[in-house]
Amino acid sequence: MLSRCPERRCYVSEGRLRTLGSPLVAVLVQAAAGTAPESSATGIVSLIARSTATTVLVLAGLGFCSVWSWGIFLYKWWTFRRAAKHSGQFLEVFRRSGKFSEVQAVCPSLGDSPLVGLFQTGYAELTAQLRQHAPPDIQNGPNPRAPAGRPTLRSLSAVDRALLRAAAVEVNKLESRVSFLATVASMAPFIGLFGTVWGIMSAFEQIGVTGSTSLQAVGTPIAEALVATAAGLAAAIPAVLFYNYLSQRVKLFASEMDDFAMEFLNICERNFT
Repeated sequence: MLSRCPERRCYVSEGRLRTLGSPLVAVLVQAAAGTAPESSATGIVSLIARSTATTVLVLAGLGFCSVWSWGIFLYKWWTFRRAAKHSGQFLEVFRRSGKFSEVQAVCPSLGDSPLVGLFQTGYAELTAQLRQHAPPDIQNGPNPRAPAGRPTLRSLSAVDRALLRAAAVEVNKLESRVSFLATVASMAPFIGLFGTVWGIMSAFEQIGVTGSTSLQAVGTPIAEALVATAAGLAAAIPAVLFYNYLSQRVKLFASEMDDFAMEFLNICERNFT
């Protein structure tokens, strides 16, 4: 005689979950077994509209960080693009010209290049030293290709120090606002985590008040927690990418400035020492 197998019981029915273990696990399982939600955009907007003041504050802070990060990236990208273009044009003029005074004349039109700041500082120090004992033709600007007979530099190391100071100034300009991206990249996930923890606390509070683990009772706090986590990641991930990209560009500009400083010093040493 065939024995009758006991009917399998369903532990998810009529909005109630009968299970052992964490109430949070129960909520997540029941949410997975529930009906399909409304569209994502509408659901997120409605969640934000019903959110607590703490959750709204967290989302507003993350939104500000994200928008400001994108603004900084776009501004620095445009600035670096113009700086690279002007640097190429400046180097072409610098290597083609026979007088530093000719290079100085084009500097105002190529001011976005960090090399211009280096050249103007080195040129000012070079001119200040040469003019102390310069013949009349030097008054119009030092000429690295002129014949011998000109006065020599009193201190080439002074020119080197001037270039170092100028390079530090230019690097600080290039790095301005970039550090904010690193701050957002490191803090945004923790701000989102704070929103997550707050939402979980609200969910357990609802469980304690209602004594129910139904989705209707604790679904909104859980959703708020997940939205805060997503917002934190959405702000942090682009900020990390932007910071790494811009930092690499700054390093390239710094290397280019080092090369130019050595080239400038070599010209000074060959012609004025």
